[in-house]
Amino acid sequence: MSALLILGICTVMVGTSFLSGVFGMAGGMVLIGVLLTVLPVPTAMALHAVTQIASNGWRAALWWRHVRWRVVAAYIVGCSIALAVWSAWLFVPSKPLALLFLGVTPFLARLIPEGRRLTPDRFGHGVTIGGTCMSLLLLTGVAGPLLDQFFLGGSLERRQIIATKGMCQIFGHATKLLYFGVLIENVGTVDPTLAGLAIASAMLGTLLSKKVLEAMSDTQYRRWAGHIITAVSGFYVLQGSWLLATG
Repeated sequence: MSALLILGICTVMVGTSFLSGVFGMAGGMVLIGVLLTVLPVPTAMALHAVTQIASNGWRAALWWRHVRWRVVAAYIVGCSIALAVWSAWLFVPSKPLALLFLGVTPFLARLIPEGRRLTPDRFGHGVTIGGTCMSLLLLTGVAGPLLDQFFLGGSLERRQIIATKGMCQIFGHATKLLYFGVLIENVGTVDPTLAGLAIASAMLGTLLSKKVLEAMSDTQYRRWAGHIITAVSGFYVLQGSWLLATG
């Protein structure tokens, strides 16, 4: 990749990590869309995983005392079950399909009746969301939109959501890196220099977001998070549909 392209990708990574640091969501969706546009699917998935592990890891470290470990444990159980199933198939999605799934998922999650939605308050719900999110990570690169709906529907406050979701995402993206970087036939590779720049960019964006999150109220957090998810998801539905229509 050219130096200009690397600079552009790193700039996007700082911005998306800042967005995720404030809202705990949406940044990963924006980043994977950009990476899928400029890179092959396996490489985009692998680089995205490296960035998200760094971003979520730093976020979880900043809010460590707010992590709810029971929710994390349930999520890991569900992810492990899903990985075992997908490893028997080793499916790699096309770019249009990945983008379309990426955009549709949040809208499908909202169609679930209020009383039937999964919440982090129940262990079994955590296992179910873990398995579903792991499947989405392998199909679209991110599971944030569905995971966002899961956390926003529970009783956790904003710092608990940021910290607990960060821990869940570390495991999910590490598993995605294993899948696309080791298990599939045409594995994705990431240049070590680019990987280092990606990690630094993710940590910088996350660090810059801390004061903004502290200044927000829970009401502001939930309202803006919902608007952002809708806007980004709608864009990917249109982009994926256009790519499928045009071949």
